[in-house]
Amino acid sequence: MSVSAYQDQRVVVTGAGGGIGAALAHRFAAEGATVVVNDLDAAKAASVAGAVAAAGGRAIAVPGDASAVVGEAREALGGTVDVYCANAGLASGGDAFADEAVWEAAWDTNVMAHVRAARALLPDWLERGSGRFVSTVSAAGLLTMIGAAPYSVTKHGALAFAEWLSLTYRHRGVQVHAICPQGVRTDMLTASGSAGELVLAPTAIEPETVAEALFDGMEKGRFLILPHPEVADFHAARASDPERWLRGMNRLQRKWEGS
Repeated sequence: MSVSAYQDQRVVVTGAGGGIGAALAHRFAAEGATVVVNDLDAAKAASVAGAVAAAGGRAIAVPGDASAVVGEAREALGGTVDVYCANAGLASGGDAFADEAVWEAAWDTNVMAHVRAARALLPDWLERGSGRFVSTVSAAGLLTMIGAAPYSVTKHGALAFAEWLSLTYRHRGVQVHAICPQGVRTDMLTASGSAGELVLAPTAIEPETVAEALFDGMEKGRFLILPHPEVADFHAARASDPERWLRGMNRLQRKWEGS
């Protein structure tokens, strides 16, 4: 039996109290990694860590703000982080008139938390020539999402930062992956309301499918992880004929407004 590439790796997953984050924590632990389960909700973090342990894995609950978790997580893992999954996110709805506080919170969680984590991780990773940064973005970061301006804009920012990390540091041993699913059956999908029901729910997948797509993509060395393969075609159409794509999205917007 071959040994997993993640055996004895030290992994941090933010926003791991449920959904995609919990699925990632379980999958890394099943591969033999020790996982820090981070979430703002301490009870949820402890619950997932307990479930991982009950399944025979190694997990440590480290609750708190994803923007500042690296130091405590590194200490809990014995001084080193091998894989960091920047998974915590806010699915902020609203249009251009959304409150400033909504925009600021979305930017802080969906973009700056990734930047702050990278600042804390890169010195060690660059010194030893290895490290893996996994960014849970969204298909909204490649495309957009109706009814959710703060979410769409900041997820574009998260993807842009992941791209920058990859192109800047890949020759120095830092591997970066951006996960861009459409609908996933989580509390976030439920909270997306009628827009999510129209656009995301019909093709929604389980969080475990997202984790499987990540592991397949990591094995193949892919930057872009597409649990919904059709997103590649949508992204190509958007790039090749933006006017046609925008007209199509506007039709979807009008359909949503009339629902």
